[in-house]
Amino acid sequence: MTRRPDDTAPDTSSRDVPRRPRRRAEETRDDILAAAEEMLRQKGLGDFSIADLAGELGMSPANVFKHFRSKSALADAICDRHVIRMIGRFKAFDEPGPAPERLAVAVRKMMEAHLADIRENPFLFEMLVVMSEANLPSGRHYKRLIDDLFADLVREGIESGAYSCDPDGDIARQVGSAFSSVLHPIFLLHAEEAELQARCRGLAALVNAALQNPLAK
Repeated sequence: MTRRPDDTAPDTSSRDVPRRPRRRAEETRDDILAAAEEMLRQKGLGDFSIADLAGELGMSPANVFKHFRSKSALADAICDRHVIRMIGRFKAFDEPGPAPERLAVAVRKMMEAHLADIRENPFLFEMLVVMSEANLPSGRHYKRLIDDLFADLVREGIESGAYSCDPDGDIARQVGSAFSSVLHPIFLLHAEEAELQARCRGLAALVNAALQNPLAK
């Protein structure tokens, strides 16, 4: 049978080629964070650019900016992810024991994690310092996570009878702040590790004494 000029075959080319599934925004954001963290670990914040990151990911800089409005916002998100992982590790490996002992161990391990970052991930630690000095969300979130971790330890200590303080009192609320000189990134940069270890032990002893004997003069 002869086909007439107006008898055209249907175009099936668009149906024959499978469409690439659209990725969820959260997945793209995670990919950006992972690639940026790796680049920042190697190059530091000063030598890092959104253009280089976009090239590494095979996307346009505009697509990166769609998820993170600036380089500082991206660095802030990376720092936030880092501290969440760090605090999560402490909670996961918290071992049963008397509350005073657990508190001292938690402080020491957090301090040692920061010191390891100074040695092994200096550029990432530099970012933590910058974010904390600039009072950006990751720095504020880090403080809340620290305060929550110690609040949980204090509450459990009160419930077990190891601590005698008021869970809503000033002493209980200031535990995290009491350890700032061994946990805040700025205080760790130029201190000797032996001095920090001694300071950490002394602060833990003082805080435990205050929690166990809140009325002592």
